[in-house]
Amino acid sequence: MWNFDAMDRNNAVLLVCASLWMVALPRTEQSKTAYASTPEEAHFAETFDSDPLDRNWIRSMAVKKVDEELYNYDGQWALEEQASEQASARNRALVLKSPGRHHAISAYLRSVYSFTDKPLCLQYEVQFQKGVECGGAYIKLLTDVSSLRLSQFSNTTPFTIMFGPDKCGSSYKVHFIFRHRNPVTGRLEEKHARQPGTDLKEYFTDRNPHLYTLRLYPDNRFEILIDLLLIRKGSLLEDMDPPVNPPRDILDPDDSKPESWDDRPLIPDPRATKSLDWDEETPRLIPDPSAQKPLGWLVGEEPFIPDPEARPPVDWSEEMDGAWEAPLISNPMCAEASGCGPWTPPTIPNPAYRGKWKPPMIDNPNYQGKWQPRSIPNPAYFEDLQPFRMSPVAAVGLELWSLTGGVLFDNILLCDSLDVAQRWTQDTWGQRQATLQESGVMEQLLLATVKRPWLWGVYVFTVGLPLILFVSFMWPDKRFGPPDQDYYYKKSDAPQADGLHDPEGPTALQDCGEKTMSGPRKRAQKKSDLEFKVVDTTSK
Repeated sequence: MWNFDAMDRNNAVLLVCASLWMVALPRTEQSKTAYASTPEEAHFAETFDSDPLDRNWIRSMAVKKVDEELYNYDGQWALEEQASEQASARNRALVLKSPGRHHAISAYLRSVYSFTDKPLCLQYEVQFQKGVECGGAYIKLLTDVSSLRLSQFSNTTPFTIMFGPDKCGSSYKVHFIFRHRNPVTGRLEEKHARQPGTDLKEYFTDRNPHLYTLRLYPDNRFEILIDLLLIRKGSLLEDMDPPVNPPRDILDPDDSKPESWDDRPLIPDPRATKSLDWDEETPRLIPDPSAQKPLGWLVGEEPFIPDPEARPPVDWSEEMDGAWEAPLISNPMCAEASGCGPWTPPTIPNPAYRGKWKPPMIDNPNYQGKWQPRSIPNPAYFEDLQPFRMSPVAAVGLELWSLTGGVLFDNILLCDSLDVAQRWTQDTWGQRQATLQESGVMEQLLLATVKRPWLWGVYVFTVGLPLILFVSFMWPDKRFGPPDQDYYYKKSDAPQADGLHDPEGPTALQDCGEKTMSGPRKRAQKKSDLEFKVVDTTSK
């Protein structure tokens, strides 16, 4: 505890401020441990921490066609240590390096994933280390087809699922797209999950790593999580655009409206006639008959006149350039006048105006309603009650374009067990969160000020200000000390007689020397005190 009797109030305030500053100092040491080994049960698990990049991952040598133009996938990939306070020791990650270029890289699964009776768990971490202007960071699960060649991986390579963040313009999205084969036509159609209602901007702008998770269940449910927080859930049958199953009935495209069909709800009254006094030629506006020309209006003067001081250019030729005309300037005669030129009264609405006559509208006695084509059975109708059973997956790939480089990918997992996914999360993402918890609540509060500097004001107001006020009000003060002490007084009290310990006359500054005051502090004498002593002596 602080010894308020021995400390100066200003020093105590400084101590409070110093305490707040010491809390704000970053810890120089942080417990960081390496990740655990990858699970053997997973179809794919990649931490990028041990093997060279080229051992498992294949860079694309394909050519991408965009709007009749061809582009090479010449964007560079690299393995780098994660630049984050949350990173664990020896943690490396895959980084998209080249801004404004096309990137493509992929890797085969350990074993083909088939959609049977087990869930699909796909998760990976993304960090926009330099922010993001426009670009994606989604991952593709490539379809197991005989023509799959990862060296030719491109935007046309068949995929089963595409999942992950994407930003361009002012929209921040998390895509979940799966390709469904129409059993009637045999064509593959992309089905898009509706975007979550949550504002996702913070995940793109805070430059911290975030964990993106997709879970698909055999009962056609899906869940999308960011940092293990559920942001979207739904059904493959009900929450995709366009829907998996087409409508049972459609409007007949060959049906046409009969010529006798009357779909006019109102018609002009055939019995109405125009009255004899209806004048369609009456103007809408007329001059105001009560208006008068303002005083001082110069009718004979023009508002603008040729500049009398203007001269034609030296090289002006009337034969080639025509007759020269001086530029117009404001008429100086009109500067003080209320107006110049011809005066016309303002116009007002004509009370006699009635406009073109039209018969009033009445209900159409022959109205047959709004026509629409008849419904017929949809020839392309089908009902797929198991859209979860998608095409098998043989590889994972990143086929991206980003206007900003430095996009980091880490800890990619694809498995069919929630338990395996949970253990993997604890060994990767969970380990980092545990490290943050060990750093203490105060450091987490200080990390929040990086994104929200205004929180410093909240901290000072809620923590520092009460401490300073506590010191200020609870500090012992002469005026508010115990009444049994000789320094106790109030401004409203009557003048006090001198005590035996009060010195007579003023004390010189040099008399203080190196002496240290002990005991209660004495209040300084005032002129009013000296005058009181003189009066008191005289009275004696």
